[in-house]
Order: sequence, then C-alpha cells, then structure tokens
Amino acid sequence: MNVEKSFSLAQERYAGLGVDVEHALKILATIPISLHCWQGDDVGGFENFGGTLTGGIMATGNYPGKARTPDELRADLDQTLALIPGQHRLNLHAFYGEFGGKKVDRDAIEPKHFANWIAWAKRHGLGLDFNPTCFSHPKSADGFTLSHADQGIRKFWIEHCIRSREIGAAMGKALGKTCVTNVWIPDGMKDTPADRNAPRARLADSLDAIFKKPISPKLNLDAVEPKLFGIGSESFVVGSHEFYLGYAVARKKLLTLDAGHYHPTESIADKISSVLQFLPEILLHVSRGVRWDSDHVVILNDDLLAIAREIAVNGFEKRVHIGLDYFDASINRVAAWTIGTRNMIRALLIALLETPLIRTAEAAGDFTTRLALQEEAKTLPFGAVWDFYCEQQGVPVGEHWLTAVNDYEKSVLSKRN
Repeated sequence: MNVEKSFSLAQERYAGLGVDVEHALKILATIPISLHCWQGDDVGGFENFGGTLTGGIMATGNYPGKARTPDELRADLDQTLALIPGQHRLNLHAFYGEFGGKKVDRDAIEPKHFANWIAWAKRHGLGLDFNPTCFSHPKSADGFTLSHADQGIRKFWIEHCIRSREIGAAMGKALGKTCVTNVWIPDGMKDTPADRNAPRARLADSLDAIFKKPISPKLNLDAVEPKLFGIGSESFVVGSHEFYLGYAVARKKLLTLDAGHYHPTESIADKISSVLQFLPEILLHVSRGVRWDSDHVVILNDDLLAIAREIAVNGFEKRVHIGLDYFDASINRVAAWTIGTRNMIRALLIALLETPLIRTAEAAGDFTTRLALQEEAKTLPFGAVWDFYCEQQGVPVGEHWLTAVNDYEKSVLSKRN
C-alpha cells in the first residue's frame, strides 16, 4: 500500500475543488472525541452494591472479555487509544469510581474516588468528562430521581449531582482541560400520567439547587440531556427536549443532543445550528438507534455524516463537545470503541474536505450545481486522505487495526472469566 502516493493524488484532486487538505488535517487533529467508559464493561460500574441495570439501560450480548476492574478497563482503553488517530478524552460515569471495596453511596462520592482515573488521564494527556449516575440504584427503582415526589429522595440525588459537579471541577483543575459534567435522569412513566406539570416543576427546582454554587467554566461546564422516551418511560419523560432546551437557554447551560433520544427518523444534525443560535456551546452524544434508542456502534452512515458536516462546515469545532454513547456487548468491546470512534473522526474529515464551491453555488441560487457537487463528493478519494492521516498519527491504516485487537483478545481478553 503506497499511502503517500495515493494521498498526493487525492490532495491534487481536492485542490482542484478549492480544498486545502493539509489545513483540513490540522483542524481534524484539534477535535477531541470523548470515549464513553461504559462500552468496556456493559454499563456495570464498580460500586459494591451488586445491583442490576435499571432506568431503561440495557446492554445486550455476552461477548467474552468484559472489563471487571478499573485496571482492566483502563488497559482496554489503552489498547483502544493506540488504534485511534488524534488526542481524545474519556467520559466517566460516577459509579466508575474506585471505592476500595467499601460501600460509598452516591451522595458521598468525592474526587479522591477518581484519583486513579485522573492520574491515568494525566499520563496520557487526556481530558476527562463526567456524569452523575442517576440509575441502577435503590433510590431510583421506581423510575424517579430529581423529580421524585419524595423530598428525601430528591435531596439524595441533588447531593449526588452537586458532588458530581465538584468532581468534574477537580478533574478540570488537575488536568488543565475543562470537564463537561452532563446530567441525565431516567425519570418518567410507562403509561399516561395524570399530572405532567408537577414533576417538571420539581425537576426545575432540583436543577436550580444543583447548579446554585458557581463553578469556573474553565474547570467545569454543566450540561443537561433530554430524551423522548425510554424503556419503562414510554409515555412520559419529565426531562423532555422542550423542557431542557428552555432550561438550558434560561440558565445558560449546555444542551446535550443524543442521537438516539429522538424519533427514529429525526436527526440531531438539524438541531445543531438551531440551538447554537441561542447557546454558546452544546454537547453531543453520538449513537446509533435501530428502531429505538438501542445504542448500536456508530457507523459511517448518512446520519453521522450530517452531524459531522454541521460541525465542520460551520466552524463549530470549539462550540460543540463530541462524546460517544453506545454499548454493544455482542462484539469485542475494544473493537466497538475503535470502530465507532474512527468513524466519528472519519466523518469529520469528510466534512472538512467539502468543497466551498457547494456553498458558493447555493449562495448564487444555483441549486443544480449544488446538487451535482454534493453527489460528486460522495466518490471523492477521502479514503486516501484518511489513510494518510492515520499513518501520520502513528496508528494502523485501514483494517490493519483488527490485527492488534485480535492479538489483544487472545493474550488478554480471552483469559478473563
């Protein structure tokens, strides 16, 4: 494979369309993707409660090699990061803390429980993002947390989220990279509620209590995440898109757009430029729903390309925080991370290589040329540029990363019970 020769020919082809390929690659190298820790252990976490997944969370499959300890999970992430071009981030949930075998309830978590994660991230030059874990807990068993009618339960989850923000700030300070702390709750009802208003009023009050203490945006950014429905909350979700959009605009918080949290035919790509008219920054959870919010591994499909295009073509790289959110237990988990992350980066590259002639044609009202160029772009040699970028970044080119994953499975993953 002559990567350099293919790249040179591709670069020449793109130059004829007014695209500076080298500039595109420089921008691409500055865009971090936040990998989600929960792909590596099927959203199990490391609490000592022995509970099962609740809150509409479900990982399907039983592929061997699941990480059972924080050290195993970090080792799997080390292998994954060696296969992905660029410098990236890790997104942690609160129940991935290290509690020394003790039962530390979620309203008592502290930055010290994440000291090993911070040290690991520092060694790798990574940033960390964070999430309170408002599911898979006895106090979320009836499907309500921050909007619960019981004030005592609301207080518990408010304290958990307050502590999560403080942990996020500690991560941001220790690493010198701003942490994004995202609040998602499973609150909702399976069947039609009699009162939709009261839970939402309670949720707004709870969020205000959580965010009351100011934290420097250099250390931590707060995000809130809506959802259309979930397993067990098919008829009513307290934190709907409209609720959190209004809350984010009114309280100056980031809005999280999750690709799996809307109607199956509804793309979050169209929402990006709309929301950014009113908010300085947003968070994305890039996923792939199949018929429902099924969190399949991200593939290079039209939905992903549309999301990447909205970010890259509009110059939103600094305003959009990109995180992944899927968990597939039916295939090798390191491969799942690698496939999804490489596809997200590849989609961004394709968007960065878009010819400016398309927008020029649109501005001139020449929609014939716009459509023609959009279609011609689908067969441009972006693959040669991608291969060059991978080689330049010191990671395997093409499908050769699979060799490393297969070797890792034989030497490490297959030895886990």
